Amino acid sequence: MTEHPNATVLRDLYADLTRISDYVADDVVLHAAERDIPGAVPVYAGAQAVLNKEVGLVLRTAGTLVMDVDFVAANDHFGAASGYLRANLNGESIAMPFCGLWRFRDGRIVEHWENAYSAAEFAEFLARNPLP
Repeated sequence: MTEHPNATVLRDLYADLTRISDYVADDVVLHAAERDIPGAVPVYAGAQAVLNKEVGLVLRTAGTLVMDVDFVAANDHFGAASGYLRANLNGESIAMPFCGLWRFRDGRIVEHWENAYSAAEFAEFLARNPLP
């Protein structure tokens, strides 16, 4: 059985988050993993804001962020991907489960819910490891 095209989109996207603008609609909405952390931006709206958020995350991890996907399911309307996110900064490593939920319209991503197992722990990891 062949994989649904939206599942392929998710696999490709998790391989390179900086390409998210290749897959999103102009009116995309991203619900950030850190949405419940006081002071964090909970929602990003629009293709440029979502691109900036994802590129910023890759830069903030000094390019070490890896999204190891172990499961993807998608149809015309929704997609889900899970696996482990990993990053290394200043000799410290972090790894934790993630699950991304996605909504599609006409083959484009229109909504995304980031879910890290512990967004607070990931935020603390970043705070402990400032970039030079």
